[in-house]
Amino acid sequence: MGTGKAPPKLDIEALDRFLAAEFSQAYHPGSGLVIEETWHGGAVVRQRYRDDLVRPGGTISGPTMMMLADFAMYCAVLAAIGPVPLAVTINFSINFLRRPAQRDILAEARLMKLGKRLAVGEVTIRSDGDEEAVAHVTATYSIPPET
Repeated sequence: MGTGKAPPKLDIEALDRFLAAEFSQAYHPGSGLVIEETWHGGAVVRQRYRDDLVRPGGTISGPTMMMLADFAMYCAVLAAIGPVPLAVTINFSINFLRRPAQRDILAEARLMKLGKRLAVGEVTIRSDGDEEAVAHVTATYSIPPET
């Protein structure tokens, strides 16, 4: 955990177990998704490079980056609120800034506002080893009421 980051409600191990159980169709060993860091309201996740994620023209596909950003945002929300499987994306906007390299991509999600019913955040995607962003996302999640 980095300096100045509050502890998460779900750490990497707990989040890994939760996602493997609740979303095994998308989060499984073959997916290439790796949760690298979590803190209260944030997460860093990796999509390991795979040839099948490359679109014609030799760049990682837009849908791959969109999926990674949404996954990172979901991890950030769960790190802040705990295991709530019915938290869902209600708004998602992506700006593709430059062509990503043909290697792993990393997404860092940070919540900008966390309320009782909505979480608003942003995600920055970079090619592994590069400082410049390849995409920027803003997203809003709906948090179900406590029962």
